[in-house]
Amino acid sequence: MAKLYVNSKHQMGHLNPELQGHFSEHLGRCIYEGIYVGENSEIPNTNGMRNDVVAALKEMQIPVLRWPGGCFADEYHWKDGIGPKETRKKMINTHWGGVVEDNSFGTHEFMELCKQLGCKTYINGNVGSGTVQEMSEWVEYMTFDGVSPMADMRAKNGHPDSWKVDYFGVGNENWGCGGNMTPEYYGNLYRHYQTYVRNYKPDSPIFKICCGANVADYFWTKGVLETTHKNNPPGAHGFMDGLSLHYYTVPLVWEKKGQATEFDEELWYRTLNKTLFMEELINNHGAYMDEYDPEKKIAMVVDEWGTWYDVEPGTNPGFLYQQNTMRDALVAGINLNIFNKHCDRVKMANIAQLVNVLQSVILTEGEKMILTPTYHVFNMFKYHQDAELLDSYIETEEIGMGEWKVPNLTESVSLGKDGKIHVTLNNLSVTDSYDIDAVFTETEIKAVEGTILTNKMDAHNTFDNPDIVRPESFDKVEFAGGNVKFTIPACSVLHLAIEV
Repeated sequence: MAKLYVNSKHQMGHLNPELQGHFSEHLGRCIYEGIYVGENSEIPNTNGMRNDVVAALKEMQIPVLRWPGGCFADEYHWKDGIGPKETRKKMINTHWGGVVEDNSFGTHEFMELCKQLGCKTYINGNVGSGTVQEMSEWVEYMTFDGVSPMADMRAKNGHPDSWKVDYFGVGNENWGCGGNMTPEYYGNLYRHYQTYVRNYKPDSPIFKICCGANVADYFWTKGVLETTHKNNPPGAHGFMDGLSLHYYTVPLVWEKKGQATEFDEELWYRTLNKTLFMEELINNHGAYMDEYDPEKKIAMVVDEWGTWYDVEPGTNPGFLYQQNTMRDALVAGINLNIFNKHCDRVKMANIAQLVNVLQSVILTEGEKMILTPTYHVFNMFKYHQDAELLDSYIETEEIGMGEWKVPNLTESVSLGKDGKIHVTLNNLSVTDSYDIDAVFTETEIKAVEGTILTNKMDAHNTFDNPDIVRPESFDKVEFAGGNVKFTIPACSVLHLAIEV
């Protein structure tokens, strides 16, 4: 029997809702068809946004949405996406699929979407092919309330009032698709460009995010931080509020990543082993950040993460459309627990991507919509949002195949705003269930409610069978005093809400 120890009186840090953030790019059918169908669509919509998708995301309590990219951000010119839709410029999306981008979804539409969702806004600006003036004017267009050319233009386009931009990324992947820059060159560009991301709303300043590393590129992290922190006035913290990190779980190699639904147990453990690398990345990049920011005032922002497989057969390879199984559910549960455990440094994370692209929470096909296993995991984890992380530890054993070893269990525990203790526990074994004895110090447990997501490792929802993988009530729990005992099935994600 594995012991789970929870010190109910020891709070380790605050869990920002943004740890469960999402990412939407002009890529494949994420924006168009997935979120936005236009006001004249037969698919039920409000101002062009799919009602079914919006309702599902609100139920999941989506906290923040990143847009317009991704690689698309550094070729996106925001003025192409404002004004009458019939006069907006059409362009070829050279990064993703070579299809025509008609810019019918732009700044106004994104802000409308976030308003409907009730979530925070995360805008990614163009450094790779854009100018300082362009970025500065975009910020002015969105956030300035006074008299100015950009504010007047916004009013002319139908929105006299300004919007709130919560987060602003100064460039994206500038080590690669965002310009193939060196860390020193980008670091100096960041200092330059961020100067003109003006805070026109002093009571709600924009949170500025600097482009961080790809995977284990510690050379980039150190080079950017050295450049941004050089000769700074006291307390400048590199002119940034956050530094990003990108890491995708790729089961095999980039040239042949593996299929989303056809895999064996060895590939299951290989995938989960690679997912767990996220913790090493956070620790190592965090150590470099500690050199320049020992007080942890700069947030680590993991604004692209998730699984990346070969596309589904017969689909456009540039659209990155993939199915979503219980393997993806475990990847999501593992990462969300890791982010919780590192909430002292990680303040936001954004899974890629929202709908129809990579590890989506929703898939659509015409008027049909299905919720993926990953969606259900996010919906189970939402009780951690805005909660306080509790000190916890679980006894584990090493499982897996060959060199691909993983711990059998991962967890995180929080004290929620509802006053309940919330436990999220993942069983990484394909075959074995485990008996758990959870011990809560100085706690008298009054009631326990559980929800579980479990099925075969390759189980997934389809448009013909949308409920193959769905959460179910978990009531096989015994509790007395400060102890809770239960058995967690193989291949599962479990949420317990404990009333004390």
